[in-house]
Amino acid sequence: MMFRRSLVVVMVFAMTGFTWAAAPPVLRYDQPAADWNAALPIGNGRLGAMVFGGPAEGRIQFNEDSLWVGGPNDYAHEGAAEVLPELRRLLFEGKQKEAENLAMQRFMSQPLRQMAYQPFGDVVLTFAGHDKLTDYHRELNLQTATTTTRYTVGEVTYTRTAFASHPDNVIVIHVTADKPGAVSLTAALKGAQPEAKIEAIDDHTLSLTGKVRDYKRLGVPSPEHYAAHLRITTQGGRISRHDNTLVIDGADSATLMLAAATSYVNYKDVSADPVARCADTLSKVGGKSYQQMHDEHVADHRKLFDRVSLDLGADAALDKLPTDQRVLRHKKEPDAGLEALFFQYGRYLLIASSRTTSGGGQPANLQGLWNQDLDPSWESKYTININTEMNYWPAELTNLSECTEPLFDALDDLAVTGGRVAKIHYDAPGWVVHHNFDLWRGAAPINNSNHGIWPTGGAWLAQHLWWHYQFTGDKRFLRERAYPLLKGASEFFAHYLVEDPRDDEHHLISGPSNSPEHGGLVMGPAMDHQIIRYLFAATAEAARVLEVDADFADRLMKLHTRIAPNKIGKHGQLQEWLEDVDNPKDQHRHVSHLWALHPGEEITPETPKLFDAARQSLIQRGDGGTGWSRAWKINFWARLQDGDHAHLMLTNLLTLTRSPLTKYKGGGVYTNLFDAHPPFQIDGNFGATSGIAEMLLQSHRRDDAGHYIIDLLPALPGAWPEGSVTGLRARGAFEVSMTWRGGKLTQVEIKSLAGHPLTLRCGDMMIHRETKPGDIIRLDGRLQ
Repeated sequence: MMFRRSLVVVMVFAMTGFTWAAAPPVLRYDQPAADWNAALPIGNGRLGAMVFGGPAEGRIQFNEDSLWVGGPNDYAHEGAAEVLPELRRLLFEGKQKEAENLAMQRFMSQPLRQMAYQPFGDVVLTFAGHDKLTDYHRELNLQTATTTTRYTVGEVTYTRTAFASHPDNVIVIHVTADKPGAVSLTAALKGAQPEAKIEAIDDHTLSLTGKVRDYKRLGVPSPEHYAAHLRITTQGGRISRHDNTLVIDGADSATLMLAAATSYVNYKDVSADPVARCADTLSKVGGKSYQQMHDEHVADHRKLFDRVSLDLGADAALDKLPTDQRVLRHKKEPDAGLEALFFQYGRYLLIASSRTTSGGGQPANLQGLWNQDLDPSWESKYTININTEMNYWPAELTNLSECTEPLFDALDDLAVTGGRVAKIHYDAPGWVVHHNFDLWRGAAPINNSNHGIWPTGGAWLAQHLWWHYQFTGDKRFLRERAYPLLKGASEFFAHYLVEDPRDDEHHLISGPSNSPEHGGLVMGPAMDHQIIRYLFAATAEAARVLEVDADFADRLMKLHTRIAPNKIGKHGQLQEWLEDVDNPKDQHRHVSHLWALHPGEEITPETPKLFDAARQSLIQRGDGGTGWSRAWKINFWARLQDGDHAHLMLTNLLTLTRSPLTKYKGGGVYTNLFDAHPPFQIDGNFGATSGIAEMLLQSHRRDDAGHYIIDLLPALPGAWPEGSVTGLRARGAFEVSMTWRGGKLTQVEIKSLAGHPLTLRCGDMMIHRETKPGDIIRLDGRLQ
């Protein structure tokens, strides 16, 4: 594909008015949620809730992101570095099991596992006589971040809305009826922790307090305390107390405001007063009306959400179908509107699960912000051999840079705890994190030596620091936040790499390590080397931008050239390990050795042999897998510039699972579009959003001058012949909007945020322009 030669390029200073598709993106259903994976999520970055929408009993299950078992802990294993040389010797001699056994005894985290994220409780609303109803409808409007439940009992129509307010730091529930005095209900709080205490503080407020349960599974005490306050106001009617519930009778409407907090201050300190925190939050809300709170909430949310619109050709009739039925239908009939909805759902979930609030804010974990289980799968913590990173793939690309702040705050902590692990486990400078961390910032290897000893987790996370600079051009951020962390991670790996004694060229390799969750403990997995090369190059480039540490940058690039290169194996595949042992029939969920294709930028069409080998590896891995694995493959195929195959993977991900509508139980999406490993893992939602964006816009390749190239529609599938997108971000700090018709680009508008040189490509056509901050480049033309 290419521009016509008559393409006109104009430098302008005003936007052209790319607009939203007509209808806001909405998830809709004609039944209450039958289970948790059908409930609808709301969140403000710190507080999250799942809204079930039951008519007679409305359950709102809620979370607060700092409620975890365990407490401040040093996970490092004293004396671990003493056995590091022996581990390497055993692995070089092919004695993998002996090395794994020694590592289990002397090298692993203490305790061996990390801590679990916890559910907080439920708000339960009981409506007498609401079991016989008609015209039921519930929905989640992604543009207003508001759930609505509506139904009719007799001649009265009831409406409930719920949202999680970032400005007010509370969850708000509002109940109305279309006839005066028709709102009657009983409101209760239910604690998820075993020793929760519930009481009515006054005629308008319920309280839930307690201490987090001890983690008996590991024999670990939990010193954290928590509190939640539910305050109710009404228009008309009356409120009374009854057995630690509040009863509303004959009101025109009722508004419930939920504040929740813990004693968590930081990973070293749990001394805060959660009761005082809740009281302070509700005091700040004051006498605001429901309408004022909702208006402020919507305005705050839309400042982020409305930055990007996507229209892939919506069908108004399909928009009216229940979303789960629509997903089921999608397997047989095209529905580009559903795919655009899924894209925006990922953006919505990131806004809801990763924002810094007045009460702090943790990064999006394995389930984002939402969890109802005391013992959730994989502790619902931060798995950083793919999952946490995937959570943040759409952040910069889809114009949600602010949502990375909680991740960067966590990296500041991990540089401290990981610094101790670097010293205790490797006798090395800098900092290191292995394949998981938790609220208490554990950085040592956990679970089992055959997969837990993977030291490049922190280095991978550091990629997001570099991305933030690349996509925003924020040099102050680079200097004050990013570069110290990049430098520290690089210092560790500059010390950690060792020469391979089996290699005549004396390449540097990593180890002991593993290719994530595959193949056991080894020396020199390909993914490690790809990540470390990226880290060294990013750190060196950052040093040059900041004009600091020239000698250190030079040293990193010399080491960069000595790291064992990517290899092509006997099956034409990109090798996962130094040894050519890949099984072409292996369809493991992890595709770690393709990191250099995505999210790295080492394998591109400019490296054709490796590009083809990556394709061969991806073909061998297959088109199935867990939900998040399918999402990663969308991104891979987009980078391979095969839009139709990327779209196939998107279709495979949008497979309804564990629903009353289907017998299928494998990877895909649940009724509420949550990604299904299964069980629920939110990373696949974010990976899909990233993958769709990568199909439309890429900026990881560079021109001869070293400037990033903005590739327009690099992997447009035949299923999207017409469409438009606004507000995507590209490296070099550009904002991109475009339309296409008949599979051909018709209009492009690019805003330069930092004044960097612009190199634009569509097909074989290249355009170069110098820009100043605020310049807008508009291209009008048709593709041949």
